Amino acid sequence: MFKYVLCLALIGCACADNINKDAQIRSFQNDASDAEGNYQFAYETSNGIQVQEAGNPSGVRGSVAYVSPEGEQISLSYTADEEGYHPVGDHLPTPPPVPAYVLRALEYIRTHPPAQKDEQ
Repeated sequence: MFKYVLCLALIGCACADNINKDAQIRSFQNDASDAEGNYQFAYETSNGIQVQEAGNPSGVRGSVAYVSPEGEQISLSYTADEEGYHPVGDHLPTPPPVPAYVLRALEYIRTHPPAQKDEQ
C-alpha cells in the first residue's frame, strides 16, 4: 500500500511547476519478490530524488531524499510494520514536551497503583 502512496506522491512532485521535468533516471534497481515475499528497489534521478525500500510480509524499511521547492534538502526514513508507519525526518513536526506536572502524576500513579477489589 505504501508503495502506491509513494508513487502518487512522486507523480505529484513531477507535475509541480518548480520541478525539473527533464530529469533523467541515473540508477534503477528492482529485485522482485522472492518466494518468501522479500523485495527491494532503489532509484536516483538527475534532479536529486533518491528512493530506496526493502521489505517482506513482516514489514518495510526505506528512505526518500529530495530537494524541496524552497531549496531545503529533505531526508525521510521510515519503517512500516504491524504497529504502523513510522517516519523519521528533521523536517517533520515534533510534539511539545510533556509538562512536568503530568510526568509527576504518571509517576505517582505508577508507584501507587489503585487497590484491586476482591473478586467473589
